[in-house]
Amino acid sequence: MFQKILIANRGEIALRVLRACKELGIQTVVVHSTADSDAMHVRLADESVCIGPPPSRESYLNIHQIVAACEITGADAVHPGYGFLSENAKFADILAAHNITFIGPSGDHIRVMGDKIEAKRTAKRLGIPVVPGSDGAISDEKEAKRVAAEIGYPVIIKASAGGGGRGMKVARTEADLEVALQTAKSEAGAAFGDDAVYIEKYLEKPRHIELQVFGDGAGRGVHFGERDCSLQRRHQKVWEEANSPALNAEERARIGGICAKAIADLGYSGAGTIEFLYENGEFYFIEMNTRLQVEHPVTEAITGIDLVHEQIRVASGGGLSVRQEDIKFNGHAIECRINAEDPRTFTPSPGTITHFHTPGGLGIRVDSGVYSGYRIPPYYDSLIGKLIVHGRNRVECMMRLRRALDEFVVDGIKTTLPLFRDLVGNPDIANGDYDIHWLEEYLAKED
Repeated sequence: MFQKILIANRGEIALRVLRACKELGIQTVVVHSTADSDAMHVRLADESVCIGPPPSRESYLNIHQIVAACEITGADAVHPGYGFLSENAKFADILAAHNITFIGPSGDHIRVMGDKIEAKRTAKRLGIPVVPGSDGAISDEKEAKRVAAEIGYPVIIKASAGGGGRGMKVARTEADLEVALQTAKSEAGAAFGDDAVYIEKYLEKPRHIELQVFGDGAGRGVHFGERDCSLQRRHQKVWEEANSPALNAEERARIGGICAKAIADLGYSGAGTIEFLYENGEFYFIEMNTRLQVEHPVTEAITGIDLVHEQIRVASGGGLSVRQEDIKFNGHAIECRINAEDPRTFTPSPGTITHFHTPGGLGIRVDSGVYSGYRIPPYYDSLIGKLIVHGRNRVECMMRLRRALDEFVVDGIKTTLPLFRDLVGNPDIANGDYDIHWLEEYLAKED
């Protein structure tokens, strides 16, 4: 087991990892920017190192400074959390060159799954169902028209190096295709420095279903069930739940088995999430995230297994602590992402939190690094906390969530709490009857 882990992140995920390390008796080091000197994870860590000014590129994305912090403090491993450098293959390679363990998959696996085209090819080779589309990057409009005609309109054009909805355009007819292709390539080049795009069949009313997987790097793989992440705004997840209201036990076992076998065959090490669009009983691979997910607590709630403990165990060479038959699914869990944003316009709302009170009681968990008097800096993601609720079934979970949202108090800034109070009372949400377009359509009606 590791002696000292450096946590290369901030906010609630840094605190989440720090707690897991303390439970395992591992010393902790956190890095921080000057804007985060009073953050909770900085206060609670055994050691802290300031690595630069507020801009991420000069601090949390500064690989040289983070490696130097490891060497200064004697950290023998780095946990990257999510975001920032968590899916940076170069970072994983540099750590390995310095004999520091990256708590995550190999740089090679990060590269493969970070390239959307290569990820799709790999998924197909591993037996994972994929969305019909081009086999690789589209070279020109002529090829785009040929592929679109083969798979049928509507189609969606996606950036190969993309994420977060950037470089993604829908074409419903051949007349739309030229503009969609040019716009997607332009956005992809500006956002990612790579204008390569590919084409897939556009599904009209799918759900977003993802499978939590783990590999030991030595040919064993397991899955921890699925999460439904269909409530999204601009391709960003807002509400996640497990298990999905749309799946039955047979479907869960089928897709879980496929994913666990794929991870084993790939020789993958650590946590990963295989993401699908799901429509009319069929799963279609869209991407794999080679890291811990923001929504991992809902999986922990229904399995009772600490996924960060599992990450650390696997990275240290201890292997998986469970076999597939050991993983049982108990009840239902929902996570709401609480952002420092206006609940209608979603404009960021940095500032000082004057009063912060979290709900409690059976089945309630709040992951947050803020406190009364904490000033939210304007430089980073607006997520300030996650409310996770667990119940014996979905009905109990929804009732508990309603009560928890009523108890949650954040004063001094605007947050998305009012949005969730609206959603929890909506009949479609209560019935689990929604898809990836539902939330944006709902918000458009409200406006």
